[in-house]
Amino acid sequence: MTQTISAPVRVPDEPKSRPSRGPRRWLVSGVALVLAVAAWAAIAAWIDDPILPAPLAVGEQIIEITVSGAAFTNFASSIAKIVAGFLIAMVVGLVVGFAMGRSRFMTTYFSLPLFVLGNMPGLTYAVFGLLIFGVGAGGPIVVSALVATPFIAINVAEGVRSVDGNLLAMCQAFERNRRDVLRHLYLPALATFVFAGVRYGFAMAWKVEALTEVFGASDGVGFMIRKAYQEFQVADMLAWTGLFIITMILIERGLAYAEARFFAWRKDLA
Repeated sequence: MTQTISAPVRVPDEPKSRPSRGPRRWLVSGVALVLAVAAWAAIAAWIDDPILPAPLAVGEQIIEITVSGAAFTNFASSIAKIVAGFLIAMVVGLVVGFAMGRSRFMTTYFSLPLFVLGNMPGLTYAVFGLLIFGVGAGGPIVVSALVATPFIAINVAEGVRSVDGNLLAMCQAFERNRRDVLRHLYLPALATFVFAGVRYGFAMAWKVEALTEVFGASDGVGFMIRKAYQEFQVADMLAWTGLFIITMILIERGLAYAEARFFAWRKDLA
């Protein structure tokens, strides 16, 4: 009796993981930042005029503003207004977006208003907030809500449309109530879309809210930028602008990190 020996099956080598590009990306960004600051310092030294202060002078103002507590107080005020506006935008955006995702008529009805709200110049929002609400917190809150609502509503509508119709038919076949369908079918599908809408909406609302504070507010980052401008304190104005940029980057990176952590399971499934 002969025994047939089959050739050994070669298991393909596992692909080698590529080295992380994170440190390299940060290095390139750091070099670009250093070159930009160096160019700024050279131009400031060449002009030698208070209209363009040196980076060192602006850095000293940033430290002074931070140590004095003015940065915390005014940023807390601005962020509180944005959060209040976002709560309004979330309620309106979820309702409108869900209606658009479930009905073609609602999609047609709301498409133009959302397009107008999403593409209106920020200066128009700022003037609108000042004329209607005057100097106070009402204008920035409403403006933040108006700016963020289109992003949230459109993303929610896309999330509703992404739900598999076969799953909906199965829910109807098993006579599942609406609460279970919303909780176990729509909410998981909408989570990533809502998060994306919040990220983009926040990026736009933050800038427009600060612009609204420039025209009509008694506190906040935009108000401090206007105050420095009126007093012709260019270093202060650049310091507040720099703090504004740093805070925006930190919040946006935080949201991106949270999104990657919360929805990592979707990448694993893909």
